[in-house]
Amino acid sequence: MNTVTTLSRALTQLAWSAIGGDPRSADEVVFTGSGALKSAFAVTDLAAAAVATAALSVAELVRHRTGDRVGVSVDRRLSSIWFGMSIRPIGWNLPTLWDPIAGDYRARDGWIRLHTNAPRHRAALERVVGAHGGSVPTKETVARAVALWHKTELEVAVLEAGGCAAEMRALDDWARHPQGQAVASEPLVHIAVTDSGAEPRWPVPPARPLEGLRVLDLTRVLAGPVASRFLAAYGADVLRIDPPDWDEPGVVPEVTLGKRCARLDLHNPSDRSIFEAVLSRTDVLLHGYRPGALDSLGFDAETRHRLSPGLIDVCLDAYGWSGPWAARRGFDSLVQMSTGIADTGMLQLHAEKPAPLPVQALDHATGYLMAAAAIRGIVRRLAQGSGIQARLSLARTAKLLVDHGFNHDGPPISAETPADRSPAIEATDWGPAQRVAPPALVSGVPMWWSLPARKLGSETPRWQSD
Repeated sequence: MNTVTTLSRALTQLAWSAIGGDPRSADEVVFTGSGALKSAFAVTDLAAAAVATAALSVAELVRHRTGDRVGVSVDRRLSSIWFGMSIRPIGWNLPTLWDPIAGDYRARDGWIRLHTNAPRHRAALERVVGAHGGSVPTKETVARAVALWHKTELEVAVLEAGGCAAEMRALDDWARHPQGQAVASEPLVHIAVTDSGAEPRWPVPPARPLEGLRVLDLTRVLAGPVASRFLAAYGADVLRIDPPDWDEPGVVPEVTLGKRCARLDLHNPSDRSIFEAVLSRTDVLLHGYRPGALDSLGFDAETRHRLSPGLIDVCLDAYGWSGPWAARRGFDSLVQMSTGIADTGMLQLHAEKPAPLPVQALDHATGYLMAAAAIRGIVRRLAQGSGIQARLSLARTAKLLVDHGFNHDGPPISAETPADRSPAIEATDWGPAQRVAPPALVSGVPMWWSLPARKLGSETPRWQSD
């Protein structure tokens, strides 16, 4: 076996097994591409494995439909690039990914990361650290304020104010932490079989196997949108619904590829009625609300499955589904700080500040695993009539990466060239663009998107077939 791809294959076996697949199927995946992203951890292998797991689910669905074995090939280098950014604007620029004051800060006793991309999260931080005489906070003024705090006390204060923060912990600290222990006891993907529904009328055409399936996307930055983007690549009708005031300008052009995007206010009675009608015709639901959040809006699991019997219900959160932090707000960069990834990177790379992964790999990997779980749910529904509920978390994906040791020195992946891009021009809402070529090839099942990236709220909340 090629030693370059040994870990990619081993991680694929683990991930495919976690969603109920036969681990021997991973032996049939052909991995190509050399080099690796520079990191303390095997990010390129994780990227290749996550993409391979999703591609295997597509191959299994086609095999269920036709009885034919379907080959899968994954390019490790292209997978690594897709874990960064796939869109290449032509004549325009992507908005910045980060709010000006988001980032890592040195407290009195260590490092802490402050996440302020959402206006309400920035406002929470400002309430905690103060605006310094009424002026607009800057990196410098926030740094001076943070330097006066102990990192744990500031983390708690920001979270209690409704914001997002994470102190940097070492791997051993996380392993001893009650939440680290809770996450370690959870499966990579928890799948429960639920109710049965009417026999689905999904056509499953071999060249476009998800055509006719309705995927309701209630997720935001970043794992869930990656999952629904993958489903759209094989023909799913993906409808993304956001609240009236939500935006994530730095990533919307990247992740709305292939989707229609609408807005609803679930606190508004008329919008709730529209949402219930949409949900009642949903085949696959993706949501990233913290545990209990959808319940508080009146859409708990029982209600969701009553409205759509046989629903394939896939959900994620940041810090796991058990333990004291199960309801904690979090994002990829924060989970990397909490779980020891950023601290290990700083030590391994001899850096002077936290050294996170070179891409938001926890988000992207979890997204592909969500897509794989959803497609395996489709196979189960076709074969047995039952729905599923699948649960994943960024923290549990982090454990998958960390458990497989540090990255070995080797050549970096080669620089991207125009030859790495698909020739088609994508007419996005922001201007023309190209995409990096797809990282996976499933024999006879091309990976392509029928819709360009669109702005949030650009469509009405209904299914294409309605």
